[in-house]
This record gives sequence, C-alpha cells and structure tokens, in this order.
Amino acid sequence: MGAEQATPRLLSVIAPCRNEAGYIVDFCRNVAEMLLPEGWSLEVLIADGQSDDGTRELLRQWCISDVRFRWVENPRRIVSTGLNRCIEASRGEVIVRLDIHSQYADDYLLQCVQVLQATGADNVGGAWRAEGASRMQKAVASAFQSPWVAGGARSRDIGFDGEVDTVYLGCWPRATFAKVGGFDEDLVRNQDDEHNLRIRRAGGRIWQSPAIRSTYYPRGKLSQVFRQYSQYGYWKPFVIRKHGQPAALRHLVPAGFVIALLASALAAVLGAGWPLVLLLDAYIVLLAVALIGMREQANSVGKALRIVAVIGAYHIGYGWGSICGWRDILLGRGPQAKWGALTR
Repeated sequence: MGAEQATPRLLSVIAPCRNEAGYIVDFCRNVAEMLLPEGWSLEVLIADGQSDDGTRELLRQWCISDVRFRWVENPRRIVSTGLNRCIEASRGEVIVRLDIHSQYADDYLLQCVQVLQATGADNVGGAWRAEGASRMQKAVASAFQSPWVAGGARSRDIGFDGEVDTVYLGCWPRATFAKVGGFDEDLVRNQDDEHNLRIRRAGGRIWQSPAIRSTYYPRGKLSQVFRQYSQYGYWKPFVIRKHGQPAALRHLVPAGFVIALLASALAAVLGAGWPLVLLLDAYIVLLAVALIGMREQANSVGKALRIVAVIGAYHIGYGWGSICGWRDILLGRGPQAKWGALTR
C-alpha cells in the first residue's frame, strides 16, 4: 500500500461487493457518469466476495464494456479484506471508497478531490443520508437519521461542515494508507471507525463536507436491521480494547438498556413486575419524543408503528451485540465465528 504506486492525476474508486445483482449495474452506471476534476482520469476496482446470485456475470460484462472498471477477488468476503485488496491493486494518488447500496451526486468525485485539496485533510467525506423505497425501508431510513438512533453522531448531520471523528465512506490521499496502514482484517464491522481512529491518533484530520452528497439505501427488513446492528454492537468492544479508548456513552446505552430489560423481565417472572413496567414506560416516552421529531415521516399509525419497531431493532440489536462482545473479551476469547457471518 506504499505511495510509490501512485500515478499522478489518477483517481481510484474502490468498492467491496457481494450478492448485489439488483444494484451492481446501477452502481457502475452511476460511477461511470460522474464528473472528474480537470486533468484527472478514473479507475474503478470492485472486490467481489464470491457472489452467487449473478453479480459476477453482470460485473464481468460491465468490465468488458468499460475498461476503467476492474474486478478484484475477495475470497474472505468481508468488507475490510475487499477494501485492502482494492487498495493494493489501485494506482491512483487519491482513493475514494464507495458503497454499492448508495447513489451518488454527479459531482461526488469532483467534490471529494476539491474538499481534500482545500482542507489538506487525511480523509474527507459527506454525511450519511438514508432513503427508502419500500414502506419498511422508508421506516428504516427515517429511524437511521433520528438522533435517538444516531446518538448525535455528526455523520448523520447532512448540513455539517468541519472536522469530525469519523466520516461516511471516505476519500484519502494514498499517503494516508502509507502512514497508518489499511483496514483491520480482524474486524467484520466497524473497520472504518477503527481506521479513522488510527488516522486521528497519528495526528491526521478527518473532514465532513455537505458538498459531498450521496444517498444510502438501508436494509429493507426488520430482521436484517437487527442482525446488522447486533454485528456493529458486537465488534465495537474489540475496537475499544485494541486502542484502549474509553467507550462513548452512545455505545454503552443500548447494552445498559438490554441488561435492564432482561433483569426487569426476570424480576417480573419472580413476582416483581414494577421494574419492567417502569422501564417500558420510560422507553415509550423516549419513542414518543422520537416520533415527535419525525412528524413528517410518522404521519400515520402504520408509519409510526414501523418506525417504532425499527428503533427497537436498532437499540436491542446493538445492545445485545455489545453484551456478547464484552462477554467474549471478559472470558478471554477472540471474536466468535458466528459474528463474522455476512448479513446482507
């Protein structure tokens, strides 16, 4: 991943991919039509994690029709290994990570390079903005933007312009990887947060700009949301342990809620139901406050109920995953295999 590979004025787009037959062609077309800074050219590297839904054939056809696109094998199938394989195969002096499930403004790459040059930051990106197509996916997107799910994270604030701890996706000068290394391949989730933490600890800066615009399309089923966020919750303690960093309150609250829920449920079984009633009443108040803040999205009983279910899946999934992660750390065990299973 050394800087000696850099080819002046070449921009490298990298993207991990697995079983994206419904999205891959639209993604490639979106990237192929993007504006570039004057004097720059483009290469696109997509790391396929052994897709078995027809994605590979679609990707093969696209790479033949547009020689700027290349296919990289990712036999371990996880995001961090796919990103690293792409970085190793890339030649650009600037590297931009994209996600197959997002749609990008025509000037996305142009703005990435301009913000990188204007700020001198080590990583730049835009806000993490979600939208949905189906009724449940719209509920997931609405909850995703809520501060009761995001915990006040700047990455969900679409108007914020300034320095941040972490950013959605990312755009780096190649020198950043020469300085801090690639993504941690022991992490199935949270690899971007961990990489950004290394950048900041090395004295680097991360910048978020509203000029860098994209739209993310989240999971469309409640079970998928639960599994996804239980993985985020599970892997976060391993990042905290690796760097000896204090856990942010927003990372601890879901686990505390799940522990309180389990303890109060046990108390109810043993004949003391008031702790469970008190906890559920408090949570209902929290959900009501969240819905007031999403009046436009929760403007019917059905929409409100779907959003409530999604927020619950976020909180309980992340909390349960965190508990399991801390349990494995306290027992002196490494990450368990089942938490490395793909969830899309």
